[in-house]
Amino acid sequence: MQTAKDAEFSFLNEHAEADLNDVMPTQFRWPVSRLQTVERVLMSHILIVEDETIIRSALRRLLERNQYEVSEAGSVQEAQERYDIRGFDLIISDLRLPGAPGTELIKLAEGVPVLIMTSYASLRSAVDSMKMGAVDYIAKPFDHDEMLQTAARILSEREQASSTPQAQSTQPTAAAEATQGEIGIIGHCAPMQDLFVKIRKVAPTDSNVLIQGESGTGKELVARALHNLSQRAKAPMISVNCAAIPETLIESELFGHEKGAFTGASAGRAGLVEAADGGTLFLDEIGELPLEAQARLLRVLQEGEIRRVGSTQSQKVNVRLVAATHRDLKNLAKLGEFREDLYYRLHVIALKLPPLRERGSDILEIAKAFLARQSARMGGEEMHFSHEAEQAIRHYSWPGNVRELENAIERAAILSESPEISAELLGVDIELDGLDDEYDEHCEPLGGGSTGAPSNEPTEDLSLEDYFQHFVLEHQDHMTETELARKLGISRKCLWERRQRLGIPRRKSSTTAG
Repeated sequence: MQTAKDAEFSFLNEHAEADLNDVMPTQFRWPVSRLQTVERVLMSHILIVEDETIIRSALRRLLERNQYEVSEAGSVQEAQERYDIRGFDLIISDLRLPGAPGTELIKLAEGVPVLIMTSYASLRSAVDSMKMGAVDYIAKPFDHDEMLQTAARILSEREQASSTPQAQSTQPTAAAEATQGEIGIIGHCAPMQDLFVKIRKVAPTDSNVLIQGESGTGKELVARALHNLSQRAKAPMISVNCAAIPETLIESELFGHEKGAFTGASAGRAGLVEAADGGTLFLDEIGELPLEAQARLLRVLQEGEIRRVGSTQSQKVNVRLVAATHRDLKNLAKLGEFREDLYYRLHVIALKLPPLRERGSDILEIAKAFLARQSARMGGEEMHFSHEAEQAIRHYSWPGNVRELENAIERAAILSESPEISAELLGVDIELDGLDDEYDEHCEPLGGGSTGAPSNEPTEDLSLEDYFQHFVLEHQDHMTETELARKLGISRKCLWERRQRLGIPRRKSSTTAG
């Protein structure tokens, strides 16, 4: 069985050789206005304190590959004996070490930021370490993007904090720069641009936000953008997947517990809501939250206070809640499966993420970003899509959205025996014959704006979908797909999607007009 340390090593070892500038796709790059600061922090001196030699070496290679100066130690005692701990710009330490724990470095460092690494099982211990003064924590296993972004952010904030008071008064703060900067998500289509406008308006407020969208559309990226562009950007954003925590533990995880509150509670623990104090709490899949936990969450929103499981005392918290779901909460509330009062508290501002199939040319741009990142991870020749692969990416409906697209590209890159990714390697269920190069970004409703549809067809007793099916079956023997789409006043992509939805196969003999 693979241990947590093994999983951590496999992540680090896989990614250690990637170069930052080659790895980072558009959505992860720093705004141009901060490049000079980034250049300064890249030469920073980082101390790694980790007792596992293999993991420590892999992390060192990752950081050195990205122009950081790195020193290492296997314990707090070794770090004290070998180095002047106060002379580093950042310390990255495992929480659990032989001898003194990693949190001991917070006192010894005297102001040097300490980033704590911890496994998911020790997440609440990491929360405690932040209360002791750790600048942030990162859960294991983590990938190279996450570590590099976290380190760069901490060093950048330290650089700004060390500026003179006069410079601080004339230069924008990190939060202000973020507000003026990038959202951090690829999206040039109209629905995404509209979403970005709303994010910029909503982010500076403390209003609760409900993010709606199909699974795999990137709801956590929107939550992260809301946090990064807010006044809470320097405080933690705590992310919780409500569907991933057992129902018996969810209240304890969110709200904490007192010693003896239940069997096995040998000590009191802070909850994740408490850990998010001053920052943002992101509850993904909130529709899966049990009704009892919903009642406790409502108290947080109404009164701004929590009560640990087993406690009679309440304590104040200042948390901004961002929730996400792919389910219809209003309908769940009608069925009694979700509290109606909580629904209306969450629904102050609702942001809707469009599915990938409705994002037009964004699909190919996102695919290329994923392929660039996967190529860098594998360390080989830069990869690219064949023309047919690009057509398949554009025309496939991607029911699993961005997550499905990322997985398909990762699989294709691994299996490909050449730098060119073929359509077959993507493994999508789409017929490539006859797909043309024309691609409409918007799929208009059937019949909408159509001036080319024939007027002599019997439409009086047919619905629009009945008419579509009747017309396609009647004419597909002597018309190409392009001609059918033009007559119906829709794009080739929409024609294919409606064939799929209505179960109308293309006839193999339909090739007379090419």
